[in-house]
Amino acid sequence: MMKLLMTGNLYRREIRENYCSFFLGKHHQNVRAFEVICKKNWNDSSHLITVIRVMTWKCGREWWYGCALTALLYPLTITITITSSHLFLEKQLSQCFEGEQEEQLSMIHRSNGLRSLIQFSRLGSSFSKLGPNSPFTSQAASSLQQLFEPTTSYRSDDEYANVNWDELGFGLTPTDYMYVMKCSINEKFSEGELNRYGNIELSPSSGVLNYGQGLFEGLKAYRREDGRLLLFRPEQNALRMKIGAERMCMPSPSVEQFVDAVKQTALANKRWIPPPGKGSLYMRPLLIGNGPVLGLAPAPDYTFLIYASPVGNYFKEGLAPLNLVVEDKFHRAAPGGTGGVKTITNYAPVLKAQAQAKSKGFSDVLFLDSVNKKNIEELSSCNIFIVKGNAISTPDTNGTILAGITRKSIIDIARGYGYQVEERPIPVEDLIDADEVFCTGTAVVVAPVGNITYLGKRVEYKTGAGAISRKLQSTLTGIQTGLIEDKMGWTVVIG
Repeated sequence: MMKLLMTGNLYRREIRENYCSFFLGKHHQNVRAFEVICKKNWNDSSHLITVIRVMTWKCGREWWYGCALTALLYPLTITITITSSHLFLEKQLSQCFEGEQEEQLSMIHRSNGLRSLIQFSRLGSSFSKLGPNSPFTSQAASSLQQLFEPTTSYRSDDEYANVNWDELGFGLTPTDYMYVMKCSINEKFSEGELNRYGNIELSPSSGVLNYGQGLFEGLKAYRREDGRLLLFRPEQNALRMKIGAERMCMPSPSVEQFVDAVKQTALANKRWIPPPGKGSLYMRPLLIGNGPVLGLAPAPDYTFLIYASPVGNYFKEGLAPLNLVVEDKFHRAAPGGTGGVKTITNYAPVLKAQAQAKSKGFSDVLFLDSVNKKNIEELSSCNIFIVKGNAISTPDTNGTILAGITRKSIIDIARGYGYQVEERPIPVEDLIDADEVFCTGTAVVVAPVGNITYLGKRVEYKTGAGAISRKLQSTLTGIQTGLIEDKMGWTVVIG
């Protein structure tokens, strides 16, 4: 571990008590992800953050450059603590903070931040009355923010990644960062950190590899027309993971930890979020038993992580109606099992039936209940609805069907429009008389079904303009992307 001390008059290495420490566990391209721990007389660290953020943005440099400018222009003391995972910064910091003040001034004046430095210096009289060791007042911080309002040209996180947004499908495109948090079986998760996206290390005897002790979630970040980012009901994913973790004998992050981790992941990968109307950033939270275990038992250690990928439409048909087949041989889940939670073990068993269906030209498989083989349940990765007149029905969540968040949202939207929505057992024969059929899920959103084949007989359904599914899909995506006012309080603005 290395500590570097910056003051307005001196740059040198030293370890001592100081006003505030910046812990770089949440480091990314600017100081927005920093956690500030206040000490001694520094009562409001937000003012310091404002100044450093301003200097970083206006100079178009990394956060450490903003720190150097701030320390030079204002007599305060900052200690930057570098952990072992951030040693790559040591060279940059050493170059910035070693040597005489004149050398630092020369470096700064040669930079494209000179104009910002001069403008900042003109505010000196506003701060001189505060004394050398006083924090900025709220008024001063506000003045700084107005004068140095960041512009798009300096904000690297507003730049788009090199992606052909018009050809996005639902495939993995690795992004910059992933979030990682760990704990042991009898402990609670503590603070995690953003790491560069990459492979993780697992013991061959880990619980997730040997006994399938793992859960996952899926949610999306959208870019609004004004450039701000939206999440859709992330607390619902957090609650569902907690329910699943209890079923799988695993510790889980709190709702607050989960949502905060999602926000950090989305902001750190902002340049990978597609332009409005071109797709979304799909985020995959994982909770796995990574600790080694030989006998059948819960793993001793656990990892919660989130990775992300920009995505377009889930099905290759895009927005075209789906072509389904009813599967009467294989089953997705059984009563008393784990079909009602989002465990990783629910998905591999559907691959055989799905592969056979796709080889025959179908989009996906519709599974029946495993007891009587007469009630429809869900597709391989999404819920199903049928429409008859003004009534909309979907299978009830009885332990074998996942309680989808998109499913829940569509039920509320449909009821808001005055439709009669029922959650009930649905005999497969009801498909014959249905006017419409559609599917819902985070990945598929709302997908219309054009036809379903059962025992060799094919039934066609209404799709396109005038279809109820089109109306519900338009409303849901409008809320998710900020085009429609969110009267339900479902969206979270994060940047």
